[in-house]
Amino acid sequence: MKSLPVLLLLTVATSASAQVLVSPEVHSDGRVTFRLKAPNAKEVVLRCEGTKAGPMQKDEQGVWSITTEPMQPDIYAYSFTVDGMKVIDPANPLLKYNLLNTDSQVHVPGPATLAWEINGVPHGVVHRHLYRSAVVGDERPFLVYTPPGYDPAAQQKYPVLYLLHGYSDAEDAWTSVGRANIILDNLIARGQAKPMLVVMPLGYGNKEVIAGGWAGLRNTAVWQDSIVKFRDALLSEVIPQVEKAYRVSTDANARAIAGLSMGGSQSLFIGLNAPDRFTWIGAFSSGGLQPDFASQFPAVNESLNSRLRLLWIGCGRQDWLMGSNQKLVEWLKSKGVKLTWVETPGSHSFTLWRRYLAELAPLLFQDKS
Repeated sequence: MKSLPVLLLLTVATSASAQVLVSPEVHSDGRVTFRLKAPNAKEVVLRCEGTKAGPMQKDEQGVWSITTEPMQPDIYAYSFTVDGMKVIDPANPLLKYNLLNTDSQVHVPGPATLAWEINGVPHGVVHRHLYRSAVVGDERPFLVYTPPGYDPAAQQKYPVLYLLHGYSDAEDAWTSVGRANIILDNLIARGQAKPMLVVMPLGYGNKEVIAGGWAGLRNTAVWQDSIVKFRDALLSEVIPQVEKAYRVSTDANARAIAGLSMGGSQSLFIGLNAPDRFTWIGAFSSGGLQPDFASQFPAVNESLNSRLRLLWIGCGRQDWLMGSNQKLVEWLKSKGVKLTWVETPGSHSFTLWRRYLAELAPLLFQDKS
């Protein structure tokens, strides 16, 4: 699908702002009305997670609209297709920022029990860092979430979760879209998760892997180079900086790694090959898994069971990556490795990954029963 040219996008945005359209409008029963002013368009179609794509109807003022069926409480990505070209919603500032394919987002609010809903609980702080990477050869960021009550002058040391984003995302995806900080705020306030730091680095080990866009994923040499260099940057640059700047434990039992899609594969590649550095591993809808598991994970055998505290792998049944994730799980089991395999309804989306994080976080850093 083509993206809408900048000039036409500005025209649509200007027209919409002149009329002060409300879009999206979330109704009390969970239905959502989307609107877009595009008087010269011949066809406008809504594409939204959680509901089927549907044609919008135009009124006499040139405003296209559509109202969905009631949607379950969640945060959904959506966009419009205007005469075959993709457009984000100019009336909505809530974006799902992405390096290759930015969308708009709509929040259908739900009860306070949902982990990603903002509640009246103590909130942690998200810090931004920038450093020069000798491994990758560029300036790169990483974010650090510190839990409520964190005191850099105190003696208490915290465990750390290194949380990795997916391909086409940036380092802030887990906070801006995944609401990882809100999820941890709520779980910690309820006593369901231990207070922990969460470190979210930029996940590309070279520029080529993302510069080539989706087509670049077919270059396995560039992909593998990115995975290896990201691992090296994480282990030799990011972790030492975190352990120097924050009150965190340096014990492997207090260090976890987890991620989604590309970040899931990275978590497995890094964690399974370095059980002396991470004893808690989570992988959500892992993407980019190489079919030769033995070459990717040469140290995997039954001895991992005495070193790992948790190996948690999950994937949605409607995800196109379900097959490769199932094969990996079967291979790990054939090697005698104990793991938790979670198979749930859902596709390749943050609507699933928010839930996975909320399920994984309470399991981390718990004492052995």
